[in-house]
Amino acid sequence: MAEMEVKSSGHKKGPGVKKSKKQSTRVDLTPMVDLGFLLITFFIFTTTMSQPTSMNLSMPKDTKNPDDNTKVKESGSLTLMLGKGNVIYYYFGNDPSKMQTTGYKAVRQIILDKKKSTPAEDLFLIIKPDKDATYKNAVDILDEMNIDDISRYAMVDPTPDEYDKIQQTEKSGGVQ
Repeated sequence: MAEMEVKSSGHKKGPGVKKSKKQSTRVDLTPMVDLGFLLITFFIFTTTMSQPTSMNLSMPKDTKNPDDNTKVKESGSLTLMLGKGNVIYYYFGNDPSKMQTTGYKAVRQIILDKKKSTPAEDLFLIIKPDKDATYKNAVDILDEMNIDDISRYAMVDPTPDEYDKIQQTEKSGGVQ
């Protein structure tokens, strides 16, 4: 608590002049420290820790019959191949000879255009990261599927022909 200390001295200045008493204050900070620790304890106990976030993964049903593969209409498929240098190679249907390139900023519009022009039950995206794609690129494209509300997609390895076509395109474009 705050208390007053009174210091008195018996000295006089001059004849008959009394020196006024000086009073000094001393503030006890012990309750302030207690309050600080109580506040810190309160905030520690009432804070919720950040929860890890994860994506929901939709898996196809496991069938024992190999002829029960998931059938995809060619008109509803879009294949995205992730290359090095943050480049995405894409084509519609099953014809990789009509492959085009884009970046991560423009891929959203391509996906949304395909989503608008295709019935929801026919839309299927195939993601094929090649050997030179980074983990960040794969996570970015999966985030894009979540943002664009695409529920039917698969991540598979590119075929050797597709990989060779990507390599040729990168060499001709000067990508190192």
